[in-house]
Amino acid sequence: MPNPDENSVTTTVFFDGSCPLCRWEISLYQGAVPTSPIQWVDVSNTKQTAMEGCSCRELMARFHVQTKEGAMLSGAAAFVALWLLYPSWRWLGKLGSLPGMQALLELLYRGFLHLRPGIQWLVRQFATAKRQ
Repeated sequence: MPNPDENSVTTTVFFDGSCPLCRWEISLYQGAVPTSPIQWVDVSNTKQTAMEGCSCRELMARFHVQTKEGAMLSGAAAFVALWLLYPSWRWLGKLGSLPGMQALLELLYRGFLHLRPGIQWLVRQFATAKRQ
């Protein structure tokens, strides 16, 4: 059983709430039960302040997680840290933690970032067509 003091400090996930793809993915995580508390910060909300050392632009450009220990991670490392917090995703986090895997996942993530604007456009077009 986790120590209650361990759960008093949370992991913070920074995500782009203006991106329909990102909102969908974050909703998957929010619908699951993590092993420790997670704070969700929509960095597209202009009322949110940027994390110390990261601008809102940087936070919007890549996925970021601040661990409960205070380390700021981005990209593949951030996903691996998040996956390790969920019993149903932990296997993926452990796989991503193997030697060399984060480097491979980071290459895939960077490739995805180039495709993201086009995917966002498609998702928005689909959502608009569905409403009509």
